[in-house]
Amino acid sequence: MPADATSPQPTRTAFTNVRVFDRGALGAPTTVVIDDGVVSEGTSTEGAKIIDADGGALLPGLIDTHVHARTREHLEAARAVGVTTLIDLGSPDLDVLHGLQGLPGLPTLKSSGHSASAPGSNFIVKMGMPPKSGVDGPGDAKRFVTERKSEGSDYIKILIEDPKFPGAKPLPTETIAAIVVAAHDADLLTIAHVVSAHTLRSALDAGVDVVTHAALGGELDGETKALITAHGTVIIPTLGMMHGVVETIGGKLMMKVVGALVPAARMKYRFAETTVRAFRDAGSTVLVGTDANDDHGAPYQVPFGEGLHDELRRLVAAGLSPAEALDGATSHAARIFGLHDRGRVAPGLRADLVLIDGDPTADITAVRQIRGVWIGGAQVV
Repeated sequence: MPADATSPQPTRTAFTNVRVFDRGALGAPTTVVIDDGVVSEGTSTEGAKIIDADGGALLPGLIDTHVHARTREHLEAARAVGVTTLIDLGSPDLDVLHGLQGLPGLPTLKSSGHSASAPGSNFIVKMGMPPKSGVDGPGDAKRFVTERKSEGSDYIKILIEDPKFPGAKPLPTETIAAIVVAAHDADLLTIAHVVSAHTLRSALDAGVDVVTHAALGGELDGETKALITAHGTVIIPTLGMMHGVVETIGGKLMMKVVGALVPAARMKYRFAETTVRAFRDAGSTVLVGTDANDDHGAPYQVPFGEGLHDELRRLVAAGLSPAEALDGATSHAARIFGLHDRGRVAPGLRADLVLIDGDPTADITAVRQIRGVWIGGAQVV
């Protein structure tokens, strides 16, 4: 790592003999120049630091579309493995969150701030979301969205509980729909936490833009699949989290008893994989997000950074091609989350880059073979 990794300065750099990954394909060897923090239009290497890639692949910086960041160490762990942008999907402490934004040499951190749920929900009572994040009916939706936007939220997160789960206090579908309308009126993307086929259906009926997590309780029925196709809803499956939930919670005696009585509470990881395939087959976009966190109140702690590489591997195992999975962590993620200055290695775009050995379109584990990471044109790894 460069000596001054905490506040690196961009330099004019030229990658020679490098293959660029762009929207599903790895190109022939070429020269890429970065200048003043962005990818240059030209390929002149005059005055540039030359990096001979020797046939290596140049990727856009990876984007983890679902995290819960709390410390500088979280950002550093992400940076170490090529993640240059993080989307925080729900934070109870905005002061901590805002203190992690805009730090030099570290990943960009975007956020949905406080998440919407029903008044008195488990997310408020047990997981630290403030009481003001409770949305008391459709008439309260505009207030919630206005407050989130005034606090600097980039997106709107909606927490949907399944009414069949013991102790759940779910938001009614009409309230979810009102939040979606208010968010869209404010030009904000909506992301819904779903935990079952029922909650997925609620999100689809309400017109949510993105759902996160994949149902563990069974196969999606034909009507739900048809809705996915009709709405073009995006999914962030968080397969690593789903696997962790099955391993840590699904095997407990209480869950086995509840699962025998409540089908929605039955947990099998293979259903998460079939959910991914259902979205892919419907022509929907599948994004890469980990739900990385170190909250011991959460069902499972996914590691920052390494969790994204595990997620890529799991998505490929679930049926995506390596190129499709990598698109979900680069160009697709940037497009869906409105990050128009990144996500591709293209002239005029921000030089958030990862140089690797190997061909990630043939073997997704090649993404782990990192030779260097650049944020805003400055080498940070």
